[in-house]
Amino acid sequence: MAELRYTREHEWIRIDGNIATVGISQYAQEQLGDVVYVELSEAGRKVRPGDDMAVVESVKAASEVYAPVAGEIVEVNAALIAVPEKINEDAEGEAWLVRLSGVDAATVASLMDGEAYRAFVKGLD
Repeated sequence: MAELRYTREHEWIRIDGNIATVGISQYAQEQLGDVVYVELSEAGRKVRPGDDMAVVESVKAASEVYAPVAGEIVEVNAALIAVPEKINEDAEGEAWLVRLSGVDAATVASLMDGEAYRAFVKGLD
């Protein structure tokens, strides 16, 4: 499985072939608390870095999820609509939010790797 890369806004991205999967980090879900609602963008939408792609609401707050890179949304994880708490159980795995095509692999590679992200998060505490 490809390595996860992270943004300063706590999104993760993983490229598998020509598709990039995006979700929120374990740290982000811990900060949110119990997730109660997820709203996802529609497939077919083109996004640029920083565009909002989803909203994750918890008992504490609502948080927008931003596109870490440019691409086209080709799939959304509709299962999260019915079971949003899956994000609390497996934020960096089965609880991915969207899949993108047309992603520049070099842009993804320029994002933080796991070690750099853990150091970044440690600096937030």
